[in-house]
Amino acid sequence: MGLLPAAGPTSRCMKLLVCAVRLRGLAKPAAAWERLGPRSSPSAGQRCWASTKAAESRSGLLSRPCVTARIMRPDDANVAGNVHGGTILKMIEEAGAIISTRHCNSQNGERCVAALARVERTDFLSPMCIGEVAHVSAEITYTSKHSVEVQVHVMSENILTGTKKLTNKATLWYVPLSLKNVDKVLEVPPVVYSRQEQEEEGRKRYEAQKLARMETKWRNGDIVQPVLNPEPNTVSYSQSSLIHLVGPSDCTLHGFVHGGVTMKLMDEVAGIVAARHCKTNIVTASVDAINFHDKIRKGCVITISGRMTFTSNKSMEIEVLVDADPVVDNSQKRYRAASAFFTYVSLSQEGKSLPVPQLVPETEDEKKRFEEGKGRYLQMKAKRQGQPEPQP
Repeated sequence: MGLLPAAGPTSRCMKLLVCAVRLRGLAKPAAAWERLGPRSSPSAGQRCWASTKAAESRSGLLSRPCVTARIMRPDDANVAGNVHGGTILKMIEEAGAIISTRHCNSQNGERCVAALARVERTDFLSPMCIGEVAHVSAEITYTSKHSVEVQVHVMSENILTGTKKLTNKATLWYVPLSLKNVDKVLEVPPVVYSRQEQEEEGRKRYEAQKLARMETKWRNGDIVQPVLNPEPNTVSYSQSSLIHLVGPSDCTLHGFVHGGVTMKLMDEVAGIVAARHCKTNIVTASVDAINFHDKIRKGCVITISGRMTFTSNKSMEIEVLVDADPVVDNSQKRYRAASAFFTYVSLSQEGKSLPVPQLVPETEDEKKRFEEGKGRYLQMKAKRQGQPEPQP
């Protein structure tokens, strides 16, 4: 009230307009938004560009990092206030999609969009809670002829205390699809490495993930069958399915589903399986490699199925399968779109780890999957402890 002297309505409005323009100028540096043009607002990708321009010179690669931030709200979390793992995975994928699509269109040529092909194992190092701010940073670390490796870090910030902690590290692989024909994979512009070792290490990671993707295809015919009146602690007792019609809000502008949307739904189903099994508060501990076998198009009906495969004393492994049914296209049959293993832990009201009820496998297939899950569990336990992996 004391900032402006008394004046007529016209004079007061003019002065308020001048103040608004000056404040707008402070909030929008000309150097950052000069290429947006007049009367335009920055998109998500442009905000990433502006917020990380200063970090470009510090990067070992000639690609601009992407940094986003979002406060966690009640609809992002479970009833105990812990943020869903699927919410975090969705934010990770969004950052990866922005930076990989930007890079793949960095040179003159056919325009494309980057589609998610694989997510390497992702550990949830620390839980995130409602009210905290998630900072997601993505950077391109390797390119092959037809794929892009993106590494993502997630930090949580308590804005009341200023405390920050690392919650996730993830590696994602994208392929560029032509806008004219989304079934056509284009070539990726190369990046410039500051050290030759970076390229050699990236090539090893590329070859390893390529081999791992091929090894998952044998499971593509496996399905989850419902069982009437199952016994407690059995696979059938907790297995769950979710049916979802893919709508426009789930898809890119080019008509196929965002990878992050699929991962979020997969985590929801895995969480239901875990909660049914132990009947306590549960949180995502880790996600094994997520393989995207094929694109899911708008109008498909997808079935996300989850079943318990293995339990240790304090963790449980859940296999999640995504099947797509193109109901509006009679020429295409139902197909396996994605698959992954999720690991959950059970928590008390105080946030302490609780024992997990032991799974009771009944059929030969369930016993086989239990032993396979046990092998994965022992390998990861040995890796965390820095010991040699157990021999089969």
